[in-house]
Amino acid sequence: MTMDPDKLRERFAALTTAHVADACLRAGVPVRCAPAAVRPVLPGGRAAGRVLPTRHVGSVDIFLEAIDRAAPGDVLVVDNGGRGDEACVGDLVVLEAQAAGLAALVVWGLHRDSVDIRAVGLPVFSLGATPTGPQRLDPRPAEALTSARVGPWTVGSDDVVLADEDGVLFVPADRVAELFDLAEAIRDTERRQAERIRAGEPLRAQVGFGAYLAARGENPALTFREHLRAVGGAIEE
Repeated sequence: MTMDPDKLRERFAALTTAHVADACLRAGVPVRCAPAAVRPVLPGGRAAGRVLPTRHVGSVDIFLEAIDRAAPGDVLVVDNGGRGDEACVGDLVVLEAQAAGLAALVVWGLHRDSVDIRAVGLPVFSLGATPTGPQRLDPRPAEALTSARVGPWTVGSDDVVLADEDGVLFVPADRVAELFDLAEAIRDTERRQAERIRAGEPLRAQVGFGAYLAARGENPALTFREHLRAVGGAIEE
């Protein structure tokens, strides 16, 4: 990772995944969001850390092996293929991750032991809960500890997880500082715009919406996003 784990968490604490997603758009970085169904088990959960990838095949030992290799601040990203017929993570794995200094878990699948997981307090993001654990043991793939799939995305240790109540976002570790700089600028612009709305100046006036409509009449190909870039608005990216 190109940013110290403590610095990563410190800077993300003042941002949201929405700010960083908009920064990705502005920087030309693919916006890799986990499917919207991946939600925090603990309301208000937030996480930022290097991806620690695992592919679940039916036994908890894969998680223990991954955690054994982890660095403090990593986020355990569990690929269970988005399955809805079994829980692959429970409270003991979450406790073990917490004891090893991990920052969070992101599960492309289901969890169980919800009450106990909430009591542990470590952020966990998953597709939901079911009482039953796995009743299978599949062959372990060669990439079981080097990559994980979450929805359409394959991520690994060269990626960073950013997660909050808006969802889970994956960004390249070597672009984090650049993206945070952009996200902070977007956040500050949006805050100024919000303050002006509260003070009585509509957003339409702030972004010259009338001028945009007139310009679009002259040039139907003109997009609102192009107009926003010209006037310094940040409501879309």
